Amino acid sequence: MLTYFQALIMGGLQGFTELFPISSLGHSVLLPHVLGWNIDEGNNYFLIFIVSTHFATALVLLGLYWKDWVKIIKGMFRSLKNREINQSDKYEKIGWLLVIGTIPAGILGLLFEQKIKSIFATPIYVSIFLFFNGLLLYSAEILRKKSKEKEISANSDEKILKLSWSQSLKIGCMQTLALIPGFSRTGSAFSGGLLSGLNHEDAMRFSFLLATPIIFAASVLKLPELIGKNNYALGPIIFGSIISATTAYLAVKFLTKYFETKTLKPFALYCAIVGILLSIIFIF
Repeated sequence: MLTYFQALIMGGLQGFTELFPISSLGHSVLLPHVLGWNIDEGNNYFLIFIVSTHFATALVLLGLYWKDWVKIIKGMFRSLKNREINQSDKYEKIGWLLVIGTIPAGILGLLFEQKIKSIFATPIYVSIFLFFNGLLLYSAEILRKKSKEKEISANSDEKILKLSWSQSLKIGCMQTLALIPGFSRTGSAFSGGLLSGLNHEDAMRFSFLLATPIIFAASVLKLPELIGKNNYALGPIIFGSIISATTAYLAVKFLTKYFETKTLKPFALYCAIVGILLSIIFIF
């Protein structure tokens, strides 16, 4: 069981770390150990809490990008009706770019997610992978600078539209790193976007669009099953989910403004430093 105070902290943490490129799952594993909370992370109650807060985050993303999703879904239906993808219709192509980018994480998640979590969801492993997440973010920035002349030149969604099918698949493959606790879903997809020629604003936007169906679908599939098998007090879960939705909303608003002028480097340094410090603590 979680107290309301723990639900406040864990829910708030999940909301912004899911969208900040610093790994929500990694922080959910690490924080209870850092604070000395006696929480069984394999307990169904804790799993319900985590899935519920993810569901709340997905609802926020869906709400904030609702108009875009309506256009994307309409565009995909047009392409199905016409049996071809109209390259000049940006929402048709963006929709199928997202489908292609979702496939790797969808398949690998169904096949290996639970196995990977059971092996690596321990503080020492998470700390090490958090460090490598920082290394990934920093490397993406360095490599992007070296190839900046190749950056896609266009306005807003036109940049995403210029992605090739293979580039979208590569971004989707990078997103599968988030199956490993300590790697960030947003961060890995964001890095893939930068390396594919997107700027920071559009790489963030594409990573958020790419994450929404995966988080939403996983939550919808797991939540009824978990709740149906248990008769737990739902108060802290609902409270934590509301807090998670609130911090997720604030995170999107902050990051949208932040990436107009800033880079991933502060997040990379945070992950690297925290990863190293906690690795030392948990080893010794």
